[in-house]
Amino acid sequence: MTASPTIRTRIAPSPTGFLHLGTARTALYSWAYARHHGGQFVLRIEDTDVARSTQDSVDQIIASMHWLGLDYDEGPIYQMQRLDRYHAVVEQMIAAGTAYRCYCTPEELDAMKAGQEARGEKRRYDGTWRPEPGKTLPPVPAGVQPVVRFKNPVEGEVTWDDLVKGPITIANREIDDLIILRTDGVPTYNFAVVVDDWDMGITHVFRGDEHVNNTPWQINIFRALGAPLPQFGHCPVILGEDGLKLSKRRGAVSVTAYEEGGYLPEAMLNYLARLGWSHGDDELFTREQMVAWFDGSHLNKSPAQWDPAKLAWVNGQYMKQADDARLAGLVAAQLQRRGAPVPEAGRLARMCGLFKDRCATTVELADWLQMYVSPVTPGEQDVATHVTDAVKPALESLRARLAEIDWDKGTIAQAIKATITEHGLKMPQLAIPVRVLVCGRAQTPSVDAVLELFSREDVLHRLRTV
Repeated sequence: MTASPTIRTRIAPSPTGFLHLGTARTALYSWAYARHHGGQFVLRIEDTDVARSTQDSVDQIIASMHWLGLDYDEGPIYQMQRLDRYHAVVEQMIAAGTAYRCYCTPEELDAMKAGQEARGEKRRYDGTWRPEPGKTLPPVPAGVQPVVRFKNPVEGEVTWDDLVKGPITIANREIDDLIILRTDGVPTYNFAVVVDDWDMGITHVFRGDEHVNNTPWQINIFRALGAPLPQFGHCPVILGEDGLKLSKRRGAVSVTAYEEGGYLPEAMLNYLARLGWSHGDDELFTREQMVAWFDGSHLNKSPAQWDPAKLAWVNGQYMKQADDARLAGLVAAQLQRRGAPVPEAGRLARMCGLFKDRCATTVELADWLQMYVSPVTPGEQDVATHVTDAVKPALESLRARLAEIDWDKGTIAQAIKATITEHGLKMPQLAIPVRVLVCGRAQTPSVDAVLELFSREDVLHRLRTV
């Protein structure tokens, strides 16, 4: 692939549901390719499925793009606002003899295909209304609103060098005269996408490989219009944990659900990028590195499998590197969703810094930090195991010391050490019961650092339960 200063890519989701992971990955590849070559990236909303398209879906798509940081140079551009343009191109094609009106009713088409199936033939339009030299067309029936069909070549073949799959050839005899304009005046996908890509100067199209069979029609329409062909790259599907295709209708989760689930956008981009592309053995890389590396090569030809455990690992790595104040804002949102109180921002950031290494998501981090803002109930087994009669006097001594000291990590540590010495204990014999009573769990980071971030009143109240 040759770099060009005029490279333009696009993502064109249908607003019939959420932006799913496969489309998000395609958007990422399209965006990174444009940015790598100093080109432009366009967001187009393919809303010609009027019955199923919703504004909520549009809003969710735009929100997902924003969260992922996939900024676009143009758009969103809506197909339903371009109907006049599609109609004008259709009329030009009819005048040029590359499209024609078809008056077959749905019932006639059903009967036509049923007969073909009964004869063991491929189901396809039989060309009843296709104009040919010397052919007499049927009389135009009264009261029938026609569709417009593309007059697909009947000879030859369509070949393109796919950016992912390599050379692909499909014979024209395998495809028929598809409808390009419905009776209601709304264009079909394969026609609208060609006009859009032509008008918008799209040079490179990355999309899922379910579109491979659409590409011959589109290439033939481009050629019929005398329009320049973009280069196509068809990426393999993403498989779910069950090995079947991940899709809107089967097992896919929206991009925004991962945001709500506590994942960081840079981690999601990193993980999505590696689901079908690689740069050597690099597992973790920045957005800037991906742009520098993504020249369209090294795209996998085989499907990738969604691995939640790997995503959690990647996110955990980014959590460790994340700014504590930023994490505090994300954890605050998680606590608010639960109706839990939110600590002061500076204190919450310190909490995040203490616990983030233990967490794969901000949801897990909020789980840890909720003990600071909500009552805890220690497990009966933990209490029975660790808060024994032998240690209770030491807990009472510690509580008395904590009531009098300055409230900081160093002084708390001194109080714990003095209590251990006084009662002849080892650190775990006192620290673990303190964790159980104050935090509701037996394992935490350093107990003095954990206690410092509680209020003195909360610590004394929870130790009183002995």
